[in-house]
Amino acid sequence: MTRWNEYPISELYSAYAAGSLDPAFALLVETQAALRPDLRELVASSEAVSGALLETTGPAAMRADALDCTMALIDALPPVAARPIEDEDLSALPEPIWRAASAASGWKALVPGIRRMALDIDSPMHVELYRIEPGAAVPRHSHAGIELTLVVAGGFSDALGSYGPGDLVVNGPDDTHRPVGDEGEVCFALALRDGGLKFTGPLGMIQRLLGQ
Repeated sequence: MTRWNEYPISELYSAYAAGSLDPAFALLVETQAALRPDLRELVASSEAVSGALLETTGPAAMRADALDCTMALIDALPPVAARPIEDEDLSALPEPIWRAASAASGWKALVPGIRRMALDIDSPMHVELYRIEPGAAVPRHSHAGIELTLVVAGGFSDALGSYGPGDLVVNGPDDTHRPVGDEGEVCFALALRDGGLKFTGPLGMIQRLLGQ
């Protein structure tokens, strides 16, 4: 398991500035930058570099209907989501999160004190927002692939450490943990995975019986 500052996060920010980042990772970058002033500066620096490179690039030939195609793509964009003021928890979170959550189908209970919301943002990644009550524990699990968890508000702890707003925790298939919400504020965490969770204990037995 690694913390955000041990992960090549600068590569994500460079790709974000270039406009080539997967929507799930773009949401991660935008949210973390909203929480960390130092990373907002990294985004600004990356965008400045991308702009400078663009200025040195020669013109490219365009199709005769390029403008019409561009306008059609703009018209096809979904309307900007209104802030979901009916959910006070979400409305207090950074804009990228409540904007993505406003199009979601709502919270689903995982275990007592833990709710999760699937975010559909046109990405092959599994993207979920977790709501963890103080003292509540996500069932112990490992991972079928890579999982990146960004703490958005509050905090959680596991056997390897405690994590607060702006921390990005990276887990792989060899990592097993049991996140527990810290006392005080409710924890909200954004999780990106390229595979499913593999629960242990009774929940894992049910998962295997269901063939999941």
